[in-house]
Amino acid sequence: MLDIPSISAIVAAIGVLIGVALTVLELRHLHEQKQTDLLIRLYSRLHSNEFQDAFSKIMRLQFKDYEDFLKNYPRHSEARLEINKAISTVCGFFELVGTLLYRKHIDLGLTYDVFGVSAIKEIYEKTKPLTVGFRRELNEPVLGAGFEYLHNELLRKEPQLRKTWAKAILPAVLDSNSPDESSRC
Repeated sequence: MLDIPSISAIVAAIGVLIGVALTVLELRHLHEQKQTDLLIRLYSRLHSNEFQDAFSKIMRLQFKDYEDFLKNYPRHSEARLEINKAISTVCGFFELVGTLLYRKHIDLGLTYDVFGVSAIKEIYEKTKPLTVGFRRELNEPVLGAGFEYLHNELLRKEPQLRKTWAKAILPAVLDSNSPDESSRC
């Protein structure tokens, strides 16, 4: 038979365990909230006029490879200075996102949900010859590694990320196309 001090000790131990469990859950929630806040701040930067102008400037560049880029855009020309600024703005942004992803400061699923993959793939493929050339020229083998990691991880996991997103959004899309829903508009 249990006496009152034994029961009190058991209740106290259970209370401590419950407290620890709640603290762990709260810390996990705070971590997720911090990641979400960080992605929201990054998202607003992605949609700034400066970023959009830089993205367009890069996508309009005409070159086949790094040597062709150097020929078309000489090093100290005014055009090259503007191009370097655009590359720094866009690729630097994705380098940051990729580094945060690699260091597990942001979640791949949430990154995919917020940024998607098409713009990242498009700009990565456009600038890859430049990154390879800059790495060789500057003897910096990890230059752009964060952006490359972001690109590769998104492409590698895109099929399963797309399925989870489709599973979440498809019911809402199907419901909005139902006759009852369309009559509410």
